[in-house]
Amino acid sequence: MQVRPDGTAAAPARPGGSLLKRANPLSKLASALLLTLAVLVTVDWVSSTVVLAAELALLPLLHIRIATLIRRTWPLLVAALIGAWGTALLAEKTGTVLLETGPLVFTSGSVAAGIAIGLRGLAIALPGIYLLTTTDPTDLADALAQKLKLPHRFVLGALAAMRLVGLLVEEWRTLGLARHARGAGPDTGAAARLKGFGGQSVALLVQAIRRATRLAVAMEARGFGAAERTWARSSTFSGVDAAVFGAGLAVSAGAVAAAVAAGTFNFILT
Repeated sequence: MQVRPDGTAAAPARPGGSLLKRANPLSKLASALLLTLAVLVTVDWVSSTVVLAAELALLPLLHIRIATLIRRTWPLLVAALIGAWGTALLAEKTGTVLLETGPLVFTSGSVAAGIAIGLRGLAIALPGIYLLTTTDPTDLADALAQKLKLPHRFVLGALAAMRLVGLLVEEWRTLGLARHARGAGPDTGAAARLKGFGGQSVALLVQAIRRATRLAVAMEARGFGAAERTWARSSTFSGVDAAVFGAGLAVSAGAVAAAVAAGTFNFILT
């Protein structure tokens, strides 16, 4: 139990929820960094497959179905497919020729490189999604300030930013309704839709900057960022955090070992 400067005790962080929700945000962040490091040091499909398979195995702990995950992350899937296609198209043509149509040539080596890049992108993105899904912004801010001793102004600014992110979706809908109310109506054609999307994006950016400015001024006026602060909840580590960090370390090391054993390990700097 942490004690405030005035002598009163701070309550522990909120318990309950799934295993990952009970873990300290810093242990989840460290585990996510380990998983990311495993696929960053090498460009091959084996290590990415191992990491991605381990991440997908966590879905039952998050109570998320595959269909729900795909619906939430479909832009990442599209980006991964585009990256895989582009890499397979432009990578060095090594190995057996699989398909040759005019200027388009796909070989076993280029296809393997494309698959590696696509899986790599998904393996890097999923830990961040899991971290955001299972972490309360206030708990993350408490951990950053209490354990890492980061400046209060930075922590509170990050907390405000994370809280505001959730409002952007609703703000986007509001801007769309306002646009239709002005008589813009639904866009027809790719060019019109792209133009409408660009204008609405700029409006959302302006609105976000204005909201952030007002919030910053309000926080400054209320004394946020003072030299000495107290905490409503203490940020602590437990056996769950050791398990989360250990799992990330084991998967990371196992992915690299599997790539080396399969002979596909390709150090990123070579």
